[in-house]
Amino acid sequence: RAFRDIAAAGEVEPTVVAAGISMALITTAGGLLVAIPIQLAYNLCVYLIDRIVVSMEENASKFIDTLVDLGYDKAKT
Repeated sequence: RAFRDIAAAGEVEPTVVAAGISMALITTAGGLLVAIPIQLAYNLCVYLIDRIVVSMEENASKFIDTLVDLGYDKAKT
């Protein structure tokens, strides 16, 4: 909108672009109000998923160690 107003006015004056700059700042603030909480929620989800994956890897390793201790690592012929 600011560029259209500049083109219509033929020269750049603060009063010509003030409305466009104001609208851009309001839009940016609204975008940040939406984006920041969503980013925090995403980071929390990634953290929780990473904890689950690490727990699964540790338990799988313990399970395999238990199977080896019970003798299931040898090929049966």
